[in-house]
Amino acid sequence: MADQMTPNNIAASLPLADVHLSTVPGFWPLSWGWWLCIAAAVITLLVLIVKTRQHLIQQKARKEALRRLKSLNKPEQLNEINLLLRQTAMTYFSRQHVASLTGEQWLSFLDHQLAEKHRGFVALSGDWQQGLFSSRVVEQHAFNTCYQQAKLWLAKARLPANGQHLPVVTEADDV
Repeated sequence: MADQMTPNNIAASLPLADVHLSTVPGFWPLSWGWWLCIAAAVITLLVLIVKTRQHLIQQKARKEALRRLKSLNKPEQLNEINLLLRQTAMTYFSRQHVASLTGEQWLSFLDHQLAEKHRGFVALSGDWQQGLFSSRVVEQHAFNTCYQQAKLWLAKARLPANGQHLPVVTEADDV
C-alpha cells in the first residue's frame, strides 16, 4: 500500500522553522498623536480653570452686594440701597461716568444695564426720588417695588468683563 500523506505528515517532513510572533507593541512610548491629545486636554483644562476663576472674581462684588441688600429691608433704608447700587456700578463701570449721574440719568443708566423685560427704574422714578430726597419715608408697597428692582439689577445687570470699564450709555447717546 502506498504511504498516504496526510497534512500533518507533509508538514513534519518539510524543513520549516517554527513561526515566531513578534511581541505585542506596548503603549509606551506614546505616539505623537496621543501627545497632541494630551496637550490639547491640558490646555483646555487650564483655560477653563482660568476663565472660571476670573468669572468668580468678577462676580464677587455682585454677590457681596446681594448679601448686603438682604439686610436693607426697611423703607427708611432706600437711600442705602441706592448707595449700594452706586457702589456696585462703580466697581464694574468707569467711576468718572457713574459718579456724575444723578436723578433720571442715574435711573436710566440702571435700566440700560438690564434686559428690556426687566427694566423699571425710570418707571419707579417718583418712588426713588421721594425715598432719596424727601423727608417723608416712602410707603411700604413702593419700597418693596424699589427693593425688588434693586435686587433684580444686582442679580441680572449686564456687567462688563473684569477690567473692561465701559462708558455709560445715556438717553442722549441713544438718539
